[in-house]
Amino acid sequence: MRRVVLIVVVSLLTLLLPSMAAQAHVERPAYWPDPKPDCTISPCAGGKVPTARSLKSALDDAPPGETLVVCQDDSMNRLRQSIARARADGYFIRPTDHQAFSAKEASQLLRVNARLYARCDYDEIQTAVTAAGNNDRVVVMPGLYTEPTARSQPTHDPACQQYTIPAESGDPGALSHDYQFHCPNDANLVAVIGRGLDTAAPPSPPRENRHGIPNPGPCIRCNLQLEGSGVSADDVVVEAGDAHAGNGGPSAAGHKKDVGIFIDRADGFVLRNVTVRHAREHDVYIVETDGYLFDRFKTFFAGAYGVLTFMEDHGVMQNCEAVGNGDSGLYPGSGAATTDKRYLPFYPEYRYSQVVRWCDSHHNTSGFSGTDSHGTLITENNFYDNALGYTTDVFTAPGHPGFPQHGNVIEKNNFYDNNFNPFVAGSDVEPFIPAPVGTGLWIAGGNANTIRDNHFYDNWRRGTMLFAVPDALVCGPPPVGSSTPVPGCDPLAVSTSFDNMFHHNRMGESPSGEVKPNGLDFWWDSFPGNTGNCWWSNSAAPGKKVTSSPKILPGCLGGTAPATSIGTSDLLNEAELVACFAGFTVSGYPGGNDTVCSWTTTPPRPGTDPALTADTTAQKDVLAAICSVGLATRLCSPYQAPLKGVDGRSTASLEAVPDPFGDTKAASTKGPLGSFTCSWWRRSDAEHRLGMVQRIRNFATGKVDNGTKAVGYGARMSDARASKLFEDRCSTFQTGPFALYKLYGAAAPFAASSR
Repeated sequence: MRRVVLIVVVSLLTLLLPSMAAQAHVERPAYWPDPKPDCTISPCAGGKVPTARSLKSALDDAPPGETLVVCQDDSMNRLRQSIARARADGYFIRPTDHQAFSAKEASQLLRVNARLYARCDYDEIQTAVTAAGNNDRVVVMPGLYTEPTARSQPTHDPACQQYTIPAESGDPGALSHDYQFHCPNDANLVAVIGRGLDTAAPPSPPRENRHGIPNPGPCIRCNLQLEGSGVSADDVVVEAGDAHAGNGGPSAAGHKKDVGIFIDRADGFVLRNVTVRHAREHDVYIVETDGYLFDRFKTFFAGAYGVLTFMEDHGVMQNCEAVGNGDSGLYPGSGAATTDKRYLPFYPEYRYSQVVRWCDSHHNTSGFSGTDSHGTLITENNFYDNALGYTTDVFTAPGHPGFPQHGNVIEKNNFYDNNFNPFVAGSDVEPFIPAPVGTGLWIAGGNANTIRDNHFYDNWRRGTMLFAVPDALVCGPPPVGSSTPVPGCDPLAVSTSFDNMFHHNRMGESPSGEVKPNGLDFWWDSFPGNTGNCWWSNSAAPGKKVTSSPKILPGCLGGTAPATSIGTSDLLNEAELVACFAGFTVSGYPGGNDTVCSWTTTPPRPGTDPALTADTTAQKDVLAAICSVGLATRLCSPYQAPLKGVDGRSTASLEAVPDPFGDTKAASTKGPLGSFTCSWWRRSDAEHRLGMVQRIRNFATGKVDNGTKAVGYGARMSDARASKLFEDRCSTFQTGPFALYKLYGAAAPFAASSR
């Protein structure tokens, strides 16, 4: 008989903003875990990527660990139906990986599940996880798991507020590890809390050196394996929202919890053979964990990320599908910097801290993203039918330790048909960020990335984009208090977009040889002073030529002489960036306003209609206007001479931006910073708008650190200019889900103010 743990059902609190489909992650101050194994338990936890245990071994009662089985009344019937389908038609690990299913495999799987069913004691995943300990495994049999007990727990429970801590910027309300320990289902449908309570309070302010978690508690659920027992991930569904939506949208459909499966400091964790859907923020979220394996899993239509990993080491995501997410399908952010410029006391040898392989990420706003992503190998994946296939950036750097982004290797992937437009009416994906529809990959301010042996084809705008974010970092004054700049900060340094290598990529041709050109193959801003960016041995389809802007890209003698690559400026390309990120002087932007920016408009298929272009004169006018009033000094400095002939007066008066608040007194609004979107802005009064602008400014201008020390502060805009940004960007229907703090974080470096 299954054991059912009964609790008093508590009514859900009314959500603060019920019309929003998604929130974003403004993290607690987080630290990279010690990469050495924790041998206080046996076998040791962490120190390497864990190995998945076979399903059959779950029946073995020999130590270490016990098996806890979760099932539903119809689990065996569901399994038999799935086996019958797989025997007849095979099954999909992901859309591009179809597998046959033999009679022998079917017989063995049926026998193992029959024995598991006889041992089943739980009908909810969370109750089994809570009962589990170190080295245990939770096996979930086929079924739809809505987790009614977890759903009944209050969200933003006042009783849990005592465990919140300030975020990186001092913004209140970040959920500490102790919060997750005491209130695991406040924000999460299923929570795997791997360690006990902290042995002392978290450092306040946070340590600048983020290597090593301060005061961690002992392992209580390390080396845990959570797996489905069906034929494929399709057989076990963890439903965080509306089950009637199936694997479809809209994003975060009927969401009941912010996160589907949450993993906190659970070293040696394995997640396998499950589907997670419709969480308000992220379907799967893992933080501060050393050693994880996510294998044969699927995520559908989360509000922000299908998978979010943050401050991780020794991690692998593989054999996966990520679909319909408002921000991106896969997001390994602020991973351990184990490749170039690594912290030698922790990482003496070059290695990858995370690997993403054999995944299909499609029909998202972005297929892959990662602010300050480091040391990650992205290989043999398919990124298609997104607005933007791949993005990594340095935006919102104060919330992501490890500035700037660096050291990823992107090889042997296919980036194709990234022409999905989530910004049009009726889209089933509610976009959380603006993105340049029709683009295979961009690197926004990253360093020392290698992009090699990939196929880029049928991306109607561009195959790849590389550009600097020169004013992402300022030396001072701090946002509050002393005017002393960060020690050692160089106000003249440009720290983004160096040493990126693009080589041996196939452009405009599929792996099967089908000719499908990109709108443009390579695009570079050629920001003055950037060095070491090289393109060589990239090829086009037979009879075609590789296309680029600028027309000639530095080849660096086949990559052997990177010092020969020096950015010399490209006024038109720089003007496009400024217009699209900070062009908030034209009402209606960014809703495909081709006067200033066409990024949210679907480009025509190459070779059919003329390429989609914006008014370059208007774009230069925006850049001239920003520079004429003393904004973005590092960005503008190289362009003073070229802009002398540009009449920026038509927009300069708008760039001056009169203060819309006057004597308004700011009013605060409680809730996670990421929960405030354009929809909230449209409904709010002047007092609450001003309070939000100030709150976002405090977040965005927090300290930026490189993982070992502070190197500056995030860029800022005046409150009046930020208000203008939100007013204009939020003026169109499709921008409702856009997160305000993300809009600010992307615009501020291109309109940075020292005032």
